[in-house]
Amino acid sequence: MSDQDDMSAWGDALAEQADAEGSSTATDDDPWGSALAEQADAEATSQGDIDAASFDALEKGRGEGGEKVDLDVLLDIPVTLQLEIGRAKVSIRNLLSYTQGSVIEMDRLAGEPLDLLVNGTLIAHGEVVVINDKFGVRLTDVVSPQERIKKLK
Repeated sequence: MSDQDDMSAWGDALAEQADAEGSSTATDDDPWGSALAEQADAEATSQGDIDAASFDALEKGRGEGGEKVDLDVLLDIPVTLQLEIGRAKVSIRNLLSYTQGSVIEMDRLAGEPLDLLVNGTLIAHGEVVVINDKFGVRLTDVVSPQERIKKLK
């Protein structure tokens, strides 16, 4: 039973009750009954006035390349690049004991590729290079879009 049918049934039941009591002021005593009956009647008469939505304009543009999306808007959005050489879990006691020159053991071996993360999402693997006294990264493996989507799920 739909909400409209519920309201109509309540309105009809309250109207029947008012008629059974024989009081013409029963609707004045119970404004909910008359309001529900009135709403049900209004919804029943307005059902014929509703037109189906037309999506012709939307369907024409789909798949035909009618309008091109301007990707230049997206090209200026800043993103954060991170290079991760490894991770380590340590207790707070050990963390507080670190001083200058302390060595922290990571979960990766020497020579393993670094992870390149863009806004926290793995995009590629690479290796560190030094050019003119500056560090850089040479990408050795780019993660495919299908693999990235699988990791999101």
